[in-house]
Amino acid sequence: MSPVKAVLFDRDGTLVEDVPNNADPDRVRPVEGAREALSLLRERGIRTGAVTDQPGVAGGLLTDADVRRVNHRVDELLGPFDVFAVCPHGPDDGCHCRRPQPGMLLWAGGRICTGPAELAVIGSTAADAEAARRAGAHGILVPDGHTRPEEAARADHVAPDLLTAVRALLDGPPKGRVLADERPIRQAFTTGP
Repeated sequence: MSPVKAVLFDRDGTLVEDVPNNADPDRVRPVEGAREALSLLRERGIRTGAVTDQPGVAGGLLTDADVRRVNHRVDELLGPFDVFAVCPHGPDDGCHCRRPQPGMLLWAGGRICTGPAELAVIGSTAADAEAARRAGAHGILVPDGHTRPEEAARADHVAPDLLTAVRALLDGPPKGRVLADERPIRQAFTTGP
């Protein structure tokens, strides 16, 4: 198998706290472990990207400019990201980019010259995992407070948190279905460097 050359993260709920239809950059808050996880990837030369479905644009609840401002804030707090990809369509628009369709992932991978076999996708929903599967990428589900148990049961790979998901990718594609944090127990409960 090819080593992982790039990781795409679902923006809301995976990299930053999920604030539905967020048009306010001041409401962006990184999730626990996001900075460390991204640093681990970047130190190894693994490219990073953020992907996000923003149906509020289609519904008139926020604008493309609002999404760009929030993405810019995410980049300020956690970047630099190599690519951002946005689906501005509603769930019934029939687009090819809204997850679980693979279009946005394939586009983002193409922008950073990474084929599906070398691409990993980390997200918190079944749509993220299914889009990765359809794209031919490696998907890891990191459940959050909104992830349903049946979504985790169907995912190819599940990690308890973002940092564990990233650590599982450092030496190549994930190997087990449920990815375990292999740090010594004391370190697993210690935050910070």
